[in-house]
Amino acid sequence: MKIGKYNLRGYAALAPMAGVTDRAFRELCTEFGAAYTVSEMVSSKGLTMHDGKSKELLEFSDNERPYGAQIFGYDPETMAKSVEDVMRFNPDFIDINMGCPAPKVANNGSGSALLKNPELISKIVKAVVDASPVPITVKIRIGWDKTSINAVDTAKRIEEAGAAAVTVHGRTREQMYAPPVLYGEIAKVKEAVSIPVIGNGDVSDPLSAQTMLDETGCDFLMIGRGALGNPWAFSRINAYLQSGIILPEPDVSERMSVMFRHIQAMCGYKGDRVGMREARKHAAWYIKGIRGAASFRREIGELSSIDELKALAQRVIESQSQE
Repeated sequence: MKIGKYNLRGYAALAPMAGVTDRAFRELCTEFGAAYTVSEMVSSKGLTMHDGKSKELLEFSDNERPYGAQIFGYDPETMAKSVEDVMRFNPDFIDINMGCPAPKVANNGSGSALLKNPELISKIVKAVVDASPVPITVKIRIGWDKTSINAVDTAKRIEEAGAAAVTVHGRTREQMYAPPVLYGEIAKVKEAVSIPVIGNGDVSDPLSAQTMLDETGCDFLMIGRGALGNPWAFSRINAYLQSGIILPEPDVSERMSVMFRHIQAMCGYKGDRVGMREARKHAAWYIKGIRGAASFRREIGELSSIDELKALAQRVIESQSQE
């Protein structure tokens, strides 16, 4: 698969996730083999109003390339106008969020709410494509609810409006993240359009990646929640799909080492106060499934410094070696 001038290496990209896919996490996932990364979603309105927080979300480093900036909104003119602000950060492509299920986004007419307004989807994508010097991709869900599954029509409109690729999360907005992922609906999109289709939903390891490819025929994969506390998912998936090898998951010592590097980078970019506050959720994801995780999660909720994190990581490692 290719986006713009980049021939993508590997098989899976890191999905944009609000409050998660910041610069530190994107860099880490790129290191582990993510083919490309996408920023946290940024408000088109915030960008055009020169909101500082919105612009902070778009900062990235060259070692993340190829990198996409994701914008959201419901007004075609504002979305198109925001492209100029986005391009100041020199992304390789721009992604439009038309799938976010969060109430604060959908209730404002953005994200997944756009799935209820196909005509507006066409107008937004065309406006952004016309305004952008880089390729435009779009991320959608299969529909608003089970009575209005319209991914095929939506994807056709997205293609006709000039987008370079479409990512399809195989759930409705009504489902949020509840099972099942409806692979058949992604497969229908793949059959209906000629632009690349990226399959998204419950991909977290080699076998789930293979299942997504087999069941949908999609061109590429996108990993969201499956990468939380699990950035090595990309290297394991790449190894399996390329050569059939299932790499072992890292042991506890390596997991803690990766966690520490990740959070140290977060603090370097955001400062210790903000970084450590945001680190708590990541630390909880990294220890998921480890013996004694429940008691360690209570400690994680109180973390306030890198030194405390380092000490906790060491206790986690030692606890696994005890009888």
